[in-house]
Amino acid sequence: MIQAFEPLSEGMEPGVAEPFPLCLERQLGAEVTESGTQFALWAPSAKAVTLRLFTCGSQQQTGDRLIESVAMQLQDDGAWTAAFDRNLDGVYYDFIVDFADGASFRSADPWARAAGINGRRSMVVDLPRTDPEGWAGDERPHTPLSETMVWEAHVGSFSNNPHGGFPKEHQGKFLAFTDTQTSLDGDGTFPTGIAYLKRLGVTAVQLLPFYDYGSVDESDARQFNWGYDPLNYNVPEGSFSTDPYDGAVRITECKRMIQALHAAGFKVIMDVVYNHMYSADNWFERTVPGYFMRRNEDGTLSNGSGCGDDMATEREMFRRFIVESVTYWAREYHIDGFRFDLMGLIDVTTMNAIRASLDALPGGREIIMYGEPWAAASTTTLAGTDLADKQGLRLLDPRIGHFCDRTRDAIKGHVFYSELKGYVNGDAHTNKPLIELAADAWRAPETNEGNAGQIVQYVSAHDDLTLWDKLSMSMFGADNAVNLQALYEAEPGEQTERVLEANKLAAGIIYTAAGLPFMLSGEEYGKTKHGNDNSFDSGKEVNQIDWARAARMGNLLDFYRTLIALRRANPDWFSAEHIAVEAPGDTVAYRVHDTAVLINPGHDDAALDACALEQAYADDAHDDLPAAPAGTQSAQPPAWTCVLDSTSTEPARPTLAAVRPDGVFPMPARTLTIWKRTPNTGA
Repeated sequence: MIQAFEPLSEGMEPGVAEPFPLCLERQLGAEVTESGTQFALWAPSAKAVTLRLFTCGSQQQTGDRLIESVAMQLQDDGAWTAAFDRNLDGVYYDFIVDFADGASFRSADPWARAAGINGRRSMVVDLPRTDPEGWAGDERPHTPLSETMVWEAHVGSFSNNPHGGFPKEHQGKFLAFTDTQTSLDGDGTFPTGIAYLKRLGVTAVQLLPFYDYGSVDESDARQFNWGYDPLNYNVPEGSFSTDPYDGAVRITECKRMIQALHAAGFKVIMDVVYNHMYSADNWFERTVPGYFMRRNEDGTLSNGSGCGDDMATEREMFRRFIVESVTYWAREYHIDGFRFDLMGLIDVTTMNAIRASLDALPGGREIIMYGEPWAAASTTTLAGTDLADKQGLRLLDPRIGHFCDRTRDAIKGHVFYSELKGYVNGDAHTNKPLIELAADAWRAPETNEGNAGQIVQYVSAHDDLTLWDKLSMSMFGADNAVNLQALYEAEPGEQTERVLEANKLAAGIIYTAAGLPFMLSGEEYGKTKHGNDNSFDSGKEVNQIDWARAARMGNLLDFYRTLIALRRANPDWFSAEHIAVEAPGDTVAYRVHDTAVLINPGHDDAALDACALEQAYADDAHDDLPAAPAGTQSAQPPAWTCVLDSTSTEPARPTLAAVRPDGVFPMPARTLTIWKRTPNTGA
């Protein structure tokens, strides 16, 4: 009898690294070859494994029937195998795994590349048949890292707002990304979707998990979840497909999404979660009980993820799986980068092995890798394991990056305490020196976290409060006279103006700092979740992109567009030294070659003597001031011209007058300005 699964609490001794024969060479999963179809499942502790073939992906489907049951054969490497002399493309399957103690578990294939509805049965797939038209000609954008700016979104939230102008059948689906000319309410006045992104100017789209996850019923379009609960790592999520019952459709439509993003010039970064799974009752644990999950000395499950089922990335077979899984997505789906959830729970050896595997692909050195260098709590690993947390960063390949929470918290205040303030929202004095360090990607010897390319600079992401909500709560949450709901909605008023000013300062710091700029989709228009700091299952309405608000918040959106355009036009901002200049009071000034950034978060106007910046230039061995145009003679010293003013109604058309080297820079209250040093040819 097939038993209900219970996580192993005794049997395999905790702390034993590799108690079974390893299968490091054989292709695992279901593979269609020229001679037929081969199956292989690593289950070294099983006494018998039966392969079952079905017509459908679920027993609830009409026409579902068992085609065949086959006893698999055990090999020396612990794999159970079966072979067929015919192409079984489109056939669904699972395994019955029997153990010597009498336990018997049904399992899908942990190595599956396709699955039926809700991922309970795997599917054989002949992958070339899933390629959309033109897939062979799909090319990754060659945007250099210095011009990469990341916009984080959820596949469903991108298009499930009914006012987005997407075809109804594409709303919340992969295929919404193929609709390139959508607009608010379809009236053609305000672009949405891909057209909106092109106008915004970002160059990379990071998508929340779109592998097959376990928290939604794929047959119910009303359900929503972020997806940080993997069920089948190598299978696209069915709820984003127009037909979740057909395992091939989701693959083709996922590829079409990526193809469309590439055609529009965007890199695609995939959010991956190898630190935990949907449940301790997962396919890995059902097939090799006790091996794939970390356990404490007493046999209980380790819980560094906060989800109760830390995966043992340091074990050879799960390391093999992770490396092959990431490489598979890069090769088969043309993914341009990977964001690793709770990277602090993944061991350094595995992270570096992923980097090496990606580098071996054609063009693989351009594939981006970064992750969260922390965990929810401590985890139990095998002896001698180094984790890719903050303490392990020095051991990582220098082309593996990480999110910088120090920048985030210095700008807006501690992420877990809504009332705490940062530099832009009320605690400038404490945070001024931290902003100066953040601008240079913390490369001072006492704070160094790596090179600039390893530092992901951000002030908002899907987790925690949105930037707008954090600023609203920290600046006015304690004021009983303020209607926070009205402030969330950005209703006109003095408080909304103050939050808007702080939002612009935060964005200006991120986009002028060294490192890789990153933001949550909607930050650019003041996205609100009405104070919800963990909206992972709060529904579509809370999480969706509010295209109408984006149109209404035009000044903030234009400010972001101008910042992004300046960032792309000045790739040296990515890695060049950002030199802090002595500035009055709590103001901050820094410069990068011929650019100066001036920030005043206070309520009083200030000024900066231009000679301070000129002295910084005199001390800079890389002064790259452009020469005066040919045929002219520089009659006057170079001038500083304002190219962005956060207070301007048109951010790209600032009205501040140019400043001579012997002049004074104005620093109006609550402003961020960017200045360029240019030749002054005189008249």
